[in-house]
Amino acid sequence: MARVAVVLFNLGGPDRPEAVRPFLFNLFNDPAIIGAPGPIRWLIATLISRRRAPVTRAIYAEIGGCSPLLELTNEQAGALEAALQGIGEVRAFVAMRYWHPMSGVVAGEVKAFEPDEVILLPLYPQFSTTTSGSSLADWARAAAAAGLDAPTKTICCYPVQERLIEAKTRLIAEALDAVTEGAPRLLLSAHGLPKKIIAGGDPYQWQVEQTAAAIIERLARPDLDWAVCYQSRVGPLEWIGPYTDEEIGRAGAHGCPLVIAPIAFVSEHSETLVELDITYHKLAREAGVPQYIRVPALGSDLGFIAALAEIVREALDAEPGAVRPAGGGRLCPGSFALCALGG
Repeated sequence: MARVAVVLFNLGGPDRPEAVRPFLFNLFNDPAIIGAPGPIRWLIATLISRRRAPVTRAIYAEIGGCSPLLELTNEQAGALEAALQGIGEVRAFVAMRYWHPMSGVVAGEVKAFEPDEVILLPLYPQFSTTTSGSSLADWARAAAAAGLDAPTKTICCYPVQERLIEAKTRLIAEALDAVTEGAPRLLLSAHGLPKKIIAGGDPYQWQVEQTAAAIIERLARPDLDWAVCYQSRVGPLEWIGPYTDEEIGRAGAHGCPLVIAPIAFVSEHSETLVELDITYHKLAREAGVPQYIRVPALGSDLGFIAALAEIVREALDAEPGAVRPAGGGRLCPGSFALCALGG
């Protein structure tokens, strides 16, 4: 019976207030986030993490002082293992990018499992060099250091995977049906990126828009007022838009009830539990939005776990060393130089 290791990648988050500053340092010391030469990047990361740590600790204090992301991702890993029963001995491992457990340790655990093959599955439906790309590059270094040489197949993205779209659409439809204060406006919100990253050929924004279009098509509500928007911008650079907070203000000016759905986050964490649930909810009240409903992240929703299981089964049939989107073949237009498959 085949032994299959599935490695699930996510951002990670501080597990206690004291971990906030080193977590931030790891984030900003990532060359995929700040592209400066190593010593300069180290200095920048040191300065930013020192300055931002108090603000970030206050954010996490709103949800108990730590991130729930590891616990939730472990739940997803367990659910995925159960969904893959029958294809062999499957073990799902969780590797976080900026806090523990990180790839250096997890690669050793995977090697000890002695898998016949390894499936790399980022928990980011839409590919970006700053998320999936960074995690996969870090894994390649860690696997090489650990001497892990089992045949490996990589899923780079799955922005329009049918079961994923079905699961997210169902949650959105339930929220839309719960609106009682008039015709709602639907905001499909994703984490933003600086415009210069997209201009460099990163396909993230294009893939987010493909996810949104697939959701709207499946909702089949032709009169629905909706928009894609982007949250969580920081720093002086210009970020992709429209911005979620500005869209909330616009809805308030129009007196529209709002349903807001995260479409790039698959787990609850600070950007959903604090930014969407607390900060933006307060902004909506102040702006005059008559009703504000936030759609939950997919988490361990059975439909989403079925999507991940289907993606893994497909990957098992791929050639060793393959890097591919769910469903196989190329998804991004060739103009995206930073697509995982190249420009």
